Amino acid sequence: MLTRLVLIRHGLTLWNKKGRYCGCKDVALSRQGRLQAKRLSQKLRRVKFDRIYSSDKSRALQTARIIFKQAKINRVSGLGEIDFGVLEGLRHKEVMQKYADVYKQWIADPYHHRIPGSESMPAFKKRVYAAIKKIIKLNAGKNLAIVSHGGVIGVLVSSILKKRNFWNYIPKATSMTVVEYKKGIFKIQGRFSTQS
Repeated sequence: MLTRLVLIRHGLTLWNKKGRYCGCKDVALSRQGRLQAKRLSQKLRRVKFDRIYSSDKSRALQTARIIFKQAKINRVSGLGEIDFGVLEGLRHKEVMQKYADVYKQWIADPYHHRIPGSESMPAFKKRVYAAIKKIIKLNAGKNLAIVSHGGVIGVLVSSILKKRNFWNYIPKATSMTVVEYKKGIFKIQGRFSTQS
């Protein structure tokens, strides 16, 4: 039985625009992010989803509500972004002034290095997989929309493709990644940017 997941990254926030690290902090969509979600809503208006899931962070929930209007949104905390620890809220320049060495190590190999106070990449991957597998178990054979974060989608896609360069798989705001799951196997069906 084939289960289809349409993974949607939330719209832009002011922190995204300013280049601030935003993981566990609860930041709302910017005006631009709301417009992005409205555009995606138009593109998806004829697509029928059996269920809609979202991270419990405001930026994801707002995106889901704009896209799917009055539909029920199922909140899942396990779909939340990685906790960036001491980097939360900092811009790249500030990070390089305060944490340059540990940051460079983390960027080079996030699976073996960790930012102080952050969620480790292995723990993050485990949490995301557990949330996705639970959703699939509850909805076998259905067409699902999952509104989440760049890191969540990036870690899932890079893991499915058996790649370590997690950063290369973080999608743009309101982009869609279609994943199919059948007989215990994930398959990437396509990645679609909704940015003009």
